[in-house]
Amino acid sequence: MTPSAADGPAPKWRSRRNFAGSRPVMDDVARLAGVSKQTVSRVLNDHPSVRPTTREAVLEAMRSLGYRPSRSARSLASGKTRMLGVISFDAARYGPASILTAINTAAQDAGYLVSSIAIDTADRGTADHDTADHHTVARAVDRLSAEGAEGVIAIAPQLWVGRALADARLDTPLVVLESDLEDGTPLVTADSRTGAREATEHLLRLGHHTVWHIAGPTGWTSADRRLASWRDTLAAAGAEIPDPLIGDWSADSGYDLGRRLALRPDVTAVFASNDQMALGLLHALHEAGRSVPGDVSVVGYDDIPEAAHLLPPLTTVRTDFTEIGTRSLRLLLGRIDGPAEPRIDPVVPVELIVRDSSGPSPRR
Repeated sequence: MTPSAADGPAPKWRSRRNFAGSRPVMDDVARLAGVSKQTVSRVLNDHPSVRPTTREAVLEAMRSLGYRPSRSARSLASGKTRMLGVISFDAARYGPASILTAINTAAQDAGYLVSSIAIDTADRGTADHDTADHHTVARAVDRLSAEGAEGVIAIAPQLWVGRALADARLDTPLVVLESDLEDGTPLVTADSRTGAREATEHLLRLGHHTVWHIAGPTGWTSADRRLASWRDTLAAAGAEIPDPLIGDWSADSGYDLGRRLALRPDVTAVFASNDQMALGLLHALHEAGRSVPGDVSVVGYDDIPEAAHLLPPLTTVRTDFTEIGTRSLRLLLGRIDGPAEPRIDPVVPVELIVRDSSGPSPRR
């Protein structure tokens, strides 16, 4: 007759291997404790229906065997994989890479694993992304679903990505970062409009008659927001609105566009949509003999770690990428646990960091 946990303490079986010589599995625990495999699963899941004596018998069997439940065993017991998916676009860039690191850290702290899929995209506008691009997103969604992701975070800085995600019809909770989706999908984003306004107003307060702008590529949510806010701020101040110069986020593009600006004596202030392009701009101005900030003031965006060590140290708008990643993870876990949505502000504030690259207008 098979003994039950109620019949007395479980026998001591100190071997760390089962009879077949392999590592102990859930069946071995059940056999030693005198219970069913389903009861072992309930103990792993801390189910309240298990009697204390039975629970202790199962735990003692685990200790005796040296049994360590695998993640898959816990998933079987709970019906949950404790795995989250992240779809990241242009993950090599500072912002997306920093957000991804924050998501991984926060997920680990919450007891989740993260399966990441990185999709590299060319710097094309929204209209240039064809059906193949949308299929790439759909395949990423299908893969994460097949892996059992309980929820997905998409770092989607380009407008077409958000639309492709909406078309993919994901069955699990989804949180999208840096997107302008209007279909009710939970979003988390940095306050790019406020950041661009503060950068532009800072330069106007220094006496510059206008502010030139090196924008990010068209179709990127953050670039479009910053460009629109820069333009609106100049209009509100009654300042001339120069034609923006469109870069591709790289220092090379900032350098190439900066060489054009350096030839114009009327250019006294430039706001670059990220620090990498500001770095290239500083190079071009130095090469042309234009002093910063004596002749031209420069403001960047993001506050990359190197910004404080450039010559001169760069005035910039700080984006808290760690907070973006952490908030997105909290929002996703709240949706997984449901049913009530967690009260999380989706807009992460930014901060103007004034350093030595901005100063009074030489024409003041």
